[in-house]
Amino acid sequence: MTAATAVKQPAVQTALSVDKVAMHFGGLVAISDMTFSVGEGEIVSLIGPNGAGKTTAFNVVTGFLTPTHGDVTYRGRSLRGMKPQAIADLGLIRTFQRTSVFPNDTVYDNVLIGLHRRGRVGVLPSVLGLPRVRRLETQLKQQAAELVDYVGLGRRADDLAGSLSYGEQRLVGVALALAAEPSMLLLDEPVSGMNASETHTFVQLIRKIRDRGITILLVEHDMPMVMSVSDRIVVLNYGRIIAEGTPEVIRNDPAVIEAYLGQGVKHA
Repeated sequence: MTAATAVKQPAVQTALSVDKVAMHFGGLVAISDMTFSVGEGEIVSLIGPNGAGKTTAFNVVTGFLTPTHGDVTYRGRSLRGMKPQAIADLGLIRTFQRTSVFPNDTVYDNVLIGLHRRGRVGVLPSVLGLPRVRRLETQLKQQAAELVDYVGLGRRADDLAGSLSYGEQRLVGVALALAAEPSMLLLDEPVSGMNASETHTFVQLIRKIRDRGITILLVEHDMPMVMSVSDRIVVLNYGRIIAEGTPEVIRNDPAVIEAYLGQGVKHA
């Protein structure tokens, strides 16, 4: 191969496609003509000032809102009109800004409960204690322990979830999301309220999750975190996309610097 011979990189297959989506609430335009995509195995961040439309976009993608115009497709299938649970069954699993753990159960039991929700064992087999139910229970217990270790909470497995720090509770939330076996994980402000050490740990976890082949779309205000972990960044302002590209491109985009005036993007 000569130096002049170009090496063609394989195209990234699109996982999620948001096509000309608009979301109106009466006379309020929360999102206007939003179009972007997320490739299989990518980490893409959706950023913007408060009120830019980020969480609304998440709600549209995950079926909590039906767009006024436009469509969202996942692996070629339209999600328009689908209920959140049906979208989750396709593998799009979302975490929320607020933690949603069972505070009076242990970390391990929290994850086991999440796995049981997925197990779908019938009532009669459970009552009869059939061998396949006992085998499934053993598998779920093993998976719960593995997930607790995976998110870095192995030493806290027997502690009540309510006794954990805010950052650790967010890790429990991620374990619960992973229990649903996502093919794409949507993280809504995952490091909000975390200290620097907790944020660093969470960034490492995001990379580990991507290494499992899980595509990630996240909304986040922590610009250093976003710049360090993202393959691409989509910037919203007043419901419109004003920039899209790699962290380096976004860091130096005049429109982004203006939208984030005083918020430190230039130095993120």
